[in-house]
Amino acid sequence: MFLNTLNQKSQLTLFVYLALIVTTLGALGQVRNFEFVNYDDSKYVYENPQVLNGLTPDGIISAFTTPNNGNWLPLTWISFMLDCRLFGANPGWMHLVNLLMHILSTLLLFAVLKKMTDSLWPSAFVAAAFALHPMHVESVAWVIERKDMLSTLFWMLTLTTYVCYVKNRSLPSYLLTILLFVLGLLAKPMLVTLPFVLLLLDYWPLERFAAPQAVNPTAIADRRRILYRIIIEKIPFFALAAVSGVITFIVQKGSRSVPDINTISLQSRIANAFLSYTRYIGKMFWPQNLAAFYPRDIDRFSFWQIAMCAMLLLGILVFVIRFGRKQKYLPVGWFWFLGTLIPVIGLVQAGQQSYADRYTYIPYIGLFIMIAWGLPELLSKWRYRKLTIGISMAIVLAALGICTYRQAGYWKNSFTLFSHALKATQNNYIAHINLGNYFSCHNDVPSAIEHCEKALQIAPNNLYALNNLGYLMTGEGDFKKAIEYLQQAIEVKTDCAEARYNLANALAPQGRFDEAIDQLHTVLRLKPDWPVPMNDLAFLIATHPEIKGRDVNEAVCLARRACELTDYRNAAFLDTLALILATNPDPNI
Repeated sequence: MFLNTLNQKSQLTLFVYLALIVTTLGALGQVRNFEFVNYDDSKYVYENPQVLNGLTPDGIISAFTTPNNGNWLPLTWISFMLDCRLFGANPGWMHLVNLLMHILSTLLLFAVLKKMTDSLWPSAFVAAAFALHPMHVESVAWVIERKDMLSTLFWMLTLTTYVCYVKNRSLPSYLLTILLFVLGLLAKPMLVTLPFVLLLLDYWPLERFAAPQAVNPTAIADRRRILYRIIIEKIPFFALAAVSGVITFIVQKGSRSVPDINTISLQSRIANAFLSYTRYIGKMFWPQNLAAFYPRDIDRFSFWQIAMCAMLLLGILVFVIRFGRKQKYLPVGWFWFLGTLIPVIGLVQAGQQSYADRYTYIPYIGLFIMIAWGLPELLSKWRYRKLTIGISMAIVLAALGICTYRQAGYWKNSFTLFSHALKATQNNYIAHINLGNYFSCHNDVPSAIEHCEKALQIAPNNLYALNNLGYLMTGEGDFKKAIEYLQQAIEVKTDCAEARYNLANALAPQGRFDEAIDQLHTVLRLKPDWPVPMNDLAFLIATHPEIKGRDVNEAVCLARRACELTDYRNAAFLDTLALILATNPDPNI
């Protein structure tokens, strides 16, 4: 009888694993046909020489020593390099790698919850909701969110080895847990909250805080030893998390990803945090109007609306504390949700968004836990409890899968993604800018200009809109407007190399060669290894006799360096070098 029961449980567990794989592939498998999007994919992958060169010793060293795009994510960069080594810069394969990591994280989440709680169906529901929730589409379908996929995979592996350590108390398990935690931090610093989650799991379901109930000196000493051991074993995790947090803040501050504290007031940050927490809860139950970017809109909300959000969060907190002694999953789930969102809730603002779907990837697990264990207990005295819960959960998960399939379709390319974003949000200047980039790449200049102008109407000093308009106006031959836009962009950010490069391209056709050369020199001071302006500067110096004091030697050095940076594979750069050498047959050059 026991063997039959055990065999039945094994079969059910295997069925859950297969169901998770099949349903996730059904909802998200379409990503294999998706393109890159022009929202940071270029910076991370298809225009990033460090990544496109594939996995090389120099690339690995650079991943650890050189911050890229305001982030220090060495393991994520290495994974992109490996992709390019194996498949080239192929978006389909990169999307599939993301999807595979998502499936593996889902299976590990189910396995670790089942191992900790010995509860099959609640664990299965949490894993399925994690796999199929539409708010998680962004993390899977956006190539650059590899950092989410990779770090979460290490998060789940860390939980798995931690549970093994708790069960057997072996030093190898403990050291492996620390190693996996470090690897996760190297993929994305979001794991800084994992030590806190480990403490929550010690409370429930691992029940490590439990101690003898008798009130005697021996029992009290046992409780103290348990508490000390739990705290001491977490010290390395918290220390590593602190180091990762400091590195992340320094890197983002250096790249100006973190605005000055006076740019967004503390009052506004706190209000946005309350609003974002409430929005995340709302979108978990009703995931509609999802977008790749949500503009900051805190000014649209009154004090009383923000106060109501704060009261809602406080009310839930009081509830979980009130019933948390008996239903321990309530405080664990709630504090999991609150705590893992703290790094991205906006108290320390990074980026221009108000909130983001991708930030819920790990935090929602806490809310799923509250539902999965709370609903059966709430209906425990109902006669048809199992049937009702089973049918309800099946309907909910089916609805989530359908919504996820539909939401994933918007990530097919930049046009579908940002056209949907304009419908789902208000005053979305980022969507207009990226649609402008899309139309520019597809030679629809009038549409590109229209979207950039709309972005500028919403955000008058937006650097990207100004720079893009300057570039587009140069292509249209309206150099006067181009120069005006680009000079305004440089006023917004004096060290914007791209705006200065575009300004040089607008100045040169006007015969303002000295000014163009000054701008190109500044560009190369800002980005010394950017071969395109290097080549253009060499061409200008060597081919325009109007320029006083031109230095042919400088032109040759610049042209040769541009060729070296592209491994002598760029025909235009080789033509520039050949032209300079042919028109200046000086043997000393």
